Amino acid sequence: MVFAGLWETWKSAESTVIESCTILTTVSNRLVAPLHDRMPVILSPDEYRTWLERTTTDPTGLKKMFQPYPADMMEMWQVSSMVNNVKNDSADLIVPVKDATTSLTFETNPA
Repeated sequence: MVFAGLWETWKSAESTVIESCTILTTVSNRLVAPLHDRMPVILSPDEYRTWLERTTTDPTGLKKMFQPYPADMMEMWQVSSMVNNVKNDSADLIVPVKDATTSLTFETNPA
């Protein structure tokens, strides 16, 4: 799963170098909508090169990428609420669970 993002390095008024980044969002698809009104812009493999092309100045070609990722190309399942703590870092965090203390995770299915 690849999210569309922006990264920039700039200097503050005090000449401090600042590196900043953001993940771009769009409206939710039908799978995510019950949880939140926005979701990350998820790029398909055929869009990677276009998104990373640094000479693009016309936003028209990029705008089509800002559509919600197709819900039928995603899966959702419950995972342990341990995902809510950044101290936890393990592949076990995405293992499906069925208990009262769960969160949700998503996966895309490449075309």
